[in-house]
Parts: sequence; C-alpha cells; structure tokens
Amino acid sequence: MNEPYGPEATRPISSTSPGIMKMFMGFLTVFIVVQTIGTVLFCLYLQMRMDKMEEVLTLNEDYIFLKKVQKCQTAEGQKSTLLDCEKIIKGFQNIQCKDRSLKEQPKFEMQRGPEHHEHPRLTHKNETSVAAEKREPIAVHLAGQQSNKAGSVLEWKETMYGPTNSLISNKEGKLKVEKAGLYYIYSQVSFCIREPLAPFTIYIYLHIPKEEDRLLLKGQKTQSTVKSLCELQSIRVGGVFNLREGDMVFVNVTDSTKVKYRHGNTYFGIFKL
Repeated sequence: MNEPYGPEATRPISSTSPGIMKMFMGFLTVFIVVQTIGTVLFCLYLQMRMDKMEEVLTLNEDYIFLKKVQKCQTAEGQKSTLLDCEKIIKGFQNIQCKDRSLKEQPKFEMQRGPEHHEHPRLTHKNETSVAAEKREPIAVHLAGQQSNKAGSVLEWKETMYGPTNSLISNKEGKLKVEKAGLYYIYSQVSFCIREPLAPFTIYIYLHIPKEEDRLLLKGQKTQSTVKSLCELQSIRVGGVFNLREGDMVFVNVTDSTKVKYRHGNTYFGIFKL
C-alpha cells in the first residue's frame, strides 16, 4: 500500500547570529586601532629615549675628554703612558680655535629690497668705521704757544702726536666742551726765575658765559735760593670735574713772561672719562 509522499522536515542549520558577528567585527576593529596607536606612541617614546641616551652619551664623552685634558695639565698626567697628552691638548686647542672663529665671524644684516642691498664687505667696513667712531676718545692735548698779546691767559697749539677731537674746541686759550660729562683736566707750566719773589702760581678756571669765572685748580711754587742763573721749575695740576655742554676751561698764571714754551715743558689737556 502506497504511503502518501510528504516533504521531509528540514534540519535546523547551526549558524552565528548577524548581531554577534557585527559586535565581534567592531571589537576587532577597535582592538586593531588601539594596537596601532599604542605601537606608534611606543615608537615615539622609544625614539625620544634613544635621543636622550645619545645626548647623555655625548655629554659623557665630553666629560671624559675634559677630564683627560685636566689630567694632562698635571705633572702626573704628563708622565702617564696611557694618555696621549700631546694629541689631547692639540684637539682641545683646535676646538677653542673653532669656537673663537665662530664668535668673531661678522654678522651682516639683510636689507629690504634689492635696491638697498649692499656688498657684505662694504657693510662690514661701514660697521667698523661706526664702531671706531664710537670708541674714539674725547680728548685733547695741546702744547703751550707764546703769544704777543698782553694778559695772563696762556694760549695753546696742536702737537703732532697729541689727540684732538671735534667735541672740544680751542679758541683764544679756552677749551670748550660740546658734550656734558666727567672730564679729567690737567696742565703743566714750566717757568724760570732768577730771584726769590712772590710764589709763581698757576690757575685753571671754569669760564661760564655771563657768570664769574670759577677756580678749579691751583698750584704754587717759590724760588728759595738766590741764583744768578735762571732755574727752570715746573708746576703740574690736575683733577676730575663734571662739565656741562658749552663750559670752557682755561689756564692762567701770575706772570706769563716767565713761562718757558720749549717742547714738553708747558702743556694743557682734557679728556672725557
């Protein structure tokens, strides 16, 4: 007897749920990203540590080299056969020379635009001339000059080796300063007398227009013995004074006819401190 045909019941297939699969893939992706970031950070950290270790090793090498130089400068180190002191000292001198040359290398400032561009050598010369002008001392040294004018104010002239400066002018024996500040003023006057008289006196006065002259320095000397020949003597005075712009100083003596003007005997000078 034939049995009626019927479809066989399908067996359930074991499979993973799509939701679980998605969660697994998400976790895997996050893990890979975190692992990548961690690896990169670790590499950066390792690189930093290696750089630091390299600096430490370099400093250690420099320290050892300096210790060797210090050792070679002692008598014990020079006698040591383990140290090549000649080579070490020569290497140290080469480092000093390189460092000095780098410090002395001129620095040139770039100008804006090609029309303002100057050759480096010309720029260096300009800088040198400006620096030389800044370093030029404000000083004047003059020699005594005999004058036919009546009066006791001495007059002066420039010498071959004496300094001059445009900020100090000489007019009719008076030195005028064009820049305020502290100045050292000095003068020597040589004179000759034959008999004991009143003391020969030298004065240095400060002359201010429309004001009375002010005494700054004074020196005196007296002939103590009677001699038929002229006895040359000298008086020298000097001091530091605070002068204003436009102030003038001059030298006065009791008797200008007794003054000797031979080279180096009588002079007048001033310089800014």
